[in-house]
Amino acid sequence: MNNDAYDDFTIWEERQSGPKVNRDNDYRTVYQRDRARIIHSAAFRRLQSKTQILAIRQNDYSRTRLTHSLEVSQIGGGIAFHLRHRYQDNEAFLPWLADDALIETICLSHDIGHPPFGHGGEVALNYMMTDHGGFEGNAQSLRILSKRGSYSDEFGMDVSRRTMLGVLKYPVLHDDVVGQYPAKPSNLRQFQAKLWSPPKCIYAEEKDLLNWVLSPFSEADRKQMAKTKPAQNNSHSVSLFSNFDTSIMDLADDIAYGVHDLEDAIVLGMVTQEMWSKYLEPQLTQLDTSYLNKNIKTVRDQLFSGKSHLRKEAIGNLVSWFITSCEISENTDFEHPLLRYSATLPSAQKEALATLKNFEMQHIIKRPEVQMLVYKGQQMLLEIFEALNSDPDRLLPKEIASEWRAVKKAEGNSQRIICDYMASMTDDYASRLYNTLFVPSVGSVFEPI
Repeated sequence: MNNDAYDDFTIWEERQSGPKVNRDNDYRTVYQRDRARIIHSAAFRRLQSKTQILAIRQNDYSRTRLTHSLEVSQIGGGIAFHLRHRYQDNEAFLPWLADDALIETICLSHDIGHPPFGHGGEVALNYMMTDHGGFEGNAQSLRILSKRGSYSDEFGMDVSRRTMLGVLKYPVLHDDVVGQYPAKPSNLRQFQAKLWSPPKCIYAEEKDLLNWVLSPFSEADRKQMAKTKPAQNNSHSVSLFSNFDTSIMDLADDIAYGVHDLEDAIVLGMVTQEMWSKYLEPQLTQLDTSYLNKNIKTVRDQLFSGKSHLRKEAIGNLVSWFITSCEISENTDFEHPLLRYSATLPSAQKEALATLKNFEMQHIIKRPEVQMLVYKGQQMLLEIFEALNSDPDRLLPKEIASEWRAVKKAEGNSQRIICDYMASMTDDYASRLYNTLFVPSVGSVFEPI
């Protein structure tokens, strides 16, 4: 490898804080240290009490944001391993294929900024922040990695440039893609979630960070990355491109959602064999895949056998099928290998995964009994935010209030500090705080907040 190529690799290992002297006898790579920082962070631990799809505490079986992130990490590592062997002679992109530590770190980090109560909570916080830069889970993940984590006073988790690139799913600024929202209702009870979904982006406050992460790319590549699909009917514009590492993480996330989260619904009786046969199987068998054509009956029988080892075999086989179908696509509009190449699925497998995800959306997530819990979580967050924002200096925890005052004094976006605090909450913490604020019989000066 020549010196120019070596420099091109090492620039991605840089941290915002600059070079540091390693601990004695610490031979770990930069990405191994990044992974350790994520795993041992408070933000990562809090994912154990944040909703994935089904509300926490409804049962002790269904997945949380933490177990989902672990599964995404395992699947992401499997995809990278598969690609490494499938394309072992391809010298164009193979040197840029993420190693185990890097892809695991990116996958473990991908949901670290998501708020309590799942995507419903995300929409609620965006509603309260529409006049103050918005809220979006992926943007918050990047904010934690770069500013809010606990490993640096100034740079958050202070992870490497390439780790942040991998988490940077939507490399566009909020103000460049946000659409037109309707007028807000006079009462929070009239909040309609479908009208207040956030644009997929990073915050305007992170513009300098975006420039730092993308700085190794050429001006032409950066310009291409900034392209978006134009908004329609007052909706948000959509980012068109990400990067090689993110494509692996994104596939792993979709597979975990499409297959593993389906397992939860089957075990809990929310998806029956009758529903599978009526809505899913006819669509899946229409796809041109030898695996489904040969195995769909076996998959169905195992999933609904009532025996955990058979169900796990079916789930494992589906996941393996998606992983081993992954391939590399090339976009010649980009120069750099990290932008030129991406992991993808063949069209039939892509459609099969989309079919599973759409089924879950229509028959699990949109069920009224699920949406009632989503609405309740949203209402709690809306009312907590409204209360805290009415008198932050009085109601915020001492350290958060001090930070809020400093930002307010500097004429910065002080609402972002309140939003950071609320996004960090677990489902349980948000519920307790709501009860403390609004339920007369609950709350004590001896209970810490």
